[in-house]
Amino acid sequence: MEFFKGKCKHDKFSPDKDFGYCPDCGELIENQWFIVRCACCGVKHKAVIKNGQIVPVEKFCHNCGAKEFITERINKINFIDINYAVLVKTIIPNEHFEYTQSWAESKETSNYTHKLLQQFR
Repeated sequence: MEFFKGKCKHDKFSPDKDFGYCPDCGELIENQWFIVRCACCGVKHKAVIKNGQIVPVEKFCHNCGAKEFITERINKINFIDINYAVLVKTIIPNEHFEYTQSWAESKETSNYTHKLLQQFR
């Protein structure tokens, strides 16, 4: 297992799945794809992750020369966008709900049909 700063990088979790569990650490993972576009003309640019932020590789747009960029999330990746997109594997926190249920023991002499009692959280 490879770990980055004490955390799993989820390298063995497949990028073609939307959700799933990491085989190394067991965390629930969501694959999120992002594309960087020029804010002026909308041309796609190749993106990278630097210091925890998604930024374009080039500092200005090769089409219009603008320096402002927009990062947008893509719901489904396609083969055209794969060269421009950045994959972020996000851990989805599991919500564990604990609850208690009670039931009554049946007695052979009673005609009462037993039902589960109301559940309280």
